[in-house]
Amino acid sequence: MFLELIAVIVAGIAGAGVMMLIARAAGGRVPKWLVPVAAGAAMLGTTISSEYSWFTRTSNALPDGLEVVQTVESTAFYRPWTYLAPYTDRFIALDTGNVRANTENASLFMADIYFFRRWGTVQSVELMVNCDTGQRADPAFGDGGDPMWRDTMPDDPIVSGVCDRG
Repeated sequence: MFLELIAVIVAGIAGAGVMMLIARAAGGRVPKWLVPVAAGAAMLGTTISSEYSWFTRTSNALPDGLEVVQTVESTAFYRPWTYLAPYTDRFIALDTGNVRANTENASLFMADIYFFRRWGTVQSVELMVNCDTGQRADPAFGDGGDPMWRDTMPDDPIVSGVCDRG
């Protein structure tokens, strides 16, 4: 986050500098108000570029064995351009190298999934998937009690990702 802030500040200075050079080359015929406008446009462009490239940079940096199974795209009223092209600000990755079969029931698998958020910390969750019924048990209380099974959609990416690896 800090490096992105520095990049935005540097982009603003560079945008203002380029406009000042253009004004000087034009012999002063460029309005002075274009210098701060150019700085603001450069800063906004850098911020938008950083937002849209976050998912690609982060998913490409995942270690071997982690596979993206679901993404979440966002729009916001204070970012009107996101209505034209939503950007990915969250995704879920499955640890495909660590899918474990249940020794008592061949249709049950344990898997580790990771939740990635823009401007957030990575969260890890271990869950159980029943490939016969298409259900999954998220950790409810973490007390070692019986799992709380939840029905999922037939095309649930987490369940299909675990069952394809299992």
